[in-house]
Amino acid sequence: MLGTIVNTCTILIGSTLGCLLRKGIGDKYKKTLFDGLGLCCLVLGMNAALPNMSKSEYPVLFILSIAIGGLIGTKLNIENRINQISQNNKGAVQGLTTGVLLYCIGTFSIVGPVLSALSPSHGWAFDEPDNTFLYTNATLDLVTSAVLAASYGRIMLLAAPILFCWQSLFYMIAYYFSAAMPEPMRIELSIVGGVLIISSGLSILNIKNCKTVNLLPSLLIPILFYTIKELI
Repeated sequence: MLGTIVNTCTILIGSTLGCLLRKGIGDKYKKTLFDGLGLCCLVLGMNAALPNMSKSEYPVLFILSIAIGGLIGTKLNIENRINQISQNNKGAVQGLTTGVLLYCIGTFSIVGPVLSALSPSHGWAFDEPDNTFLYTNATLDLVTSAVLAASYGRIMLLAAPILFCWQSLFYMIAYYFSAAMPEPMRIELSIVGGVLIISSGLSILNIKNCKTVNLLPSLLIPILFYTIKELI
């Protein structure tokens, strides 16, 4: 778990630095940051989804995941509930959603906890090579969190505990089942996550508000599908 703890701390540190820098950034520069983030989200989302489309075992699973997850999120009214909590912070939900997706989607953040759990020391030794993915992810997230916090403010600090829970989920699955994550699950998560990152990018650029927050439960569908499949 040390790798996940380090990754979580770097997001807290980066977000804190970003919040301090935010005070000295003018509105026109923030606009530039928003536009840049939106474009980066589109590129990162396509890079996560498109290369994995041809590798999918079940090409319709990501469609079902988005559909089912969207229905669940809409039924639970996730976006409006969070908006009510953060109504005084314009763009807070959009920023937090973007951060969570960028931190959590990708090989480093998904496979890293699994490798850490399957190592002989269960990832607690700092020099454990199986934590390399998580340390690399932590370095990337340090920079990303600073930029996001400079754009959206202290709301981005909440992304840290969400990342911790996300990575802990994969760590515990690997730890207790003593098995590596099925590659098909990682592929499906990358596709669904890529679609959500693109959705977030469209919102940042004010092209289309896809209510990405309500689509977040979609990420749980591939996990449940392959977990059940492994148990049967």
